[in-house]
Amino acid sequence: MELRTKDFNIWYDKSSNVIYFEGSLRLNGDSEYAPVLNLLTQVLELNKGEFNWNVRDLEFLNSSGLNMFYKFVISVRKRGNVTMSVCGNRKVAWQDRSLNNLKKFLPTLKLSVD
Repeated sequence: MELRTKDFNIWYDKSSNVIYFEGSLRLNGDSEYAPVLNLLTQVLELNKGEFNWNVRDLEFLNSSGLNMFYKFVISVRKRGNVTMSVCGNRKVAWQDRSLNNLKKFLPTLKLSVD
């Protein structure tokens, strides 16, 4: 599973059970983020108990993208019995500020930002 454009690449590595994000996500609103949300949902369905993201190389995520991330994490919390981890990069400004907010929506989230 992969979404690739000239601006970003999002793919699922089944062997490591990680979704990787790289580039810049500057999509407009829910409709443009629907394919991303669909990919996340498909991977969650494949791995009902564990869910991992690596956003270290995601240089930019706009407010619509953050909103989509937050809504998705809330849906993970509502499912229950899902272990989720996110690996980020403190050197990327939006990540240092925004990834901690994911824990507000999913207190059990394992966050590693270095």
